[in-house]
Amino acid sequence: MKRRQFINNTVASTAFITAGGLSLTSCSTERKKHITILHTNDVHSHIDPFPATDARNPNQGGVARRATLIEQIRTENPNTLLLDAGDIFQGTPYFNFYGGEIEFKLMSMLKYDAATLGNHDFDNGIDGLLSQLPNAKFEIINGNYDFSNTIMDGQIKPYKIFTKDGLKIGVFGLGVELEGLVTKGLYKETKYLDPIEIAQDLTRELKKEQKCDLVICLSHLGFKYQDNTVSDIVLAQNTENIDLIIGGHTHTFLDKPVVEINRKGQKVLINQVGCYGIYLGRIDFYFDEKEKSSDGISINV
Repeated sequence: MKRRQFINNTVASTAFITAGGLSLTSCSTERKKHITILHTNDVHSHIDPFPATDARNPNQGGVARRATLIEQIRTENPNTLLLDAGDIFQGTPYFNFYGGEIEFKLMSMLKYDAATLGNHDFDNGIDGLLSQLPNAKFEIINGNYDFSNTIMDGQIKPYKIFTKDGLKIGVFGLGVELEGLVTKGLYKETKYLDPIEIAQDLTRELKKEQKCDLVICLSHLGFKYQDNTVSDIVLAQNTENIDLIIGGHTHTFLDKPVVEINRKGQKVLINQVGCYGIYLGRIDFYFDEKEKSSDGISINV
């Protein structure tokens, strides 16, 4: 297929959709290729739904409900990727008792395709993280943590390329600065590398060398800050070749994707769906020979 120009037309639905009414009204039937991206972030070991007595989120969330939605959407479109933007661990007794085993095993059962690392995924140290990696039957990716002087050396790849309906989708990961957020003894000699520089290197490889049709960043940098700290907004504005940033860390809920302009004047989508597995993000990309467009929603689980 010809190389495509990114998002000449972006349509983002603001509807909230539950399991009883899952549909997208703005989908074009004329486009030849349809890729669905499902995503979560900052689930923080929330396996069960919130209780009925919870003041803010009664009966919401939970892995079982999420699994039902995911299966529904995969039936609707087999060309679906399921991704997570980090902070899988820490937040309920499941992590305190099992150290991440339950979280990784359940994500594997839900057939996640890839996830990146959040700062709380180091809460049992890199030794604890390494011990749980065999339970993750999906790719854990990060490009800006240098693990070369640790026991994690060689365990984490910077990116993963997926092929769906003949389209190549490159997914790479970026993490937040650990110093000040995580005790030094937990991440040890892990080095933090500049996420913008790493993103430029990785996306150049994915777009130019690997010829990916779509490039997605799984980011645990945070959506936006008041100072100059690197965030998803800053990342989008100062890079090129990223089509979609799936964010985490700041627990930001976006009812529709934000559109930013990159340094080449092209559009970049950014989405983040709060925390605790209450919402499942969905972005649909439609490809033809000349262009790709998108449609995005947040689904209440």
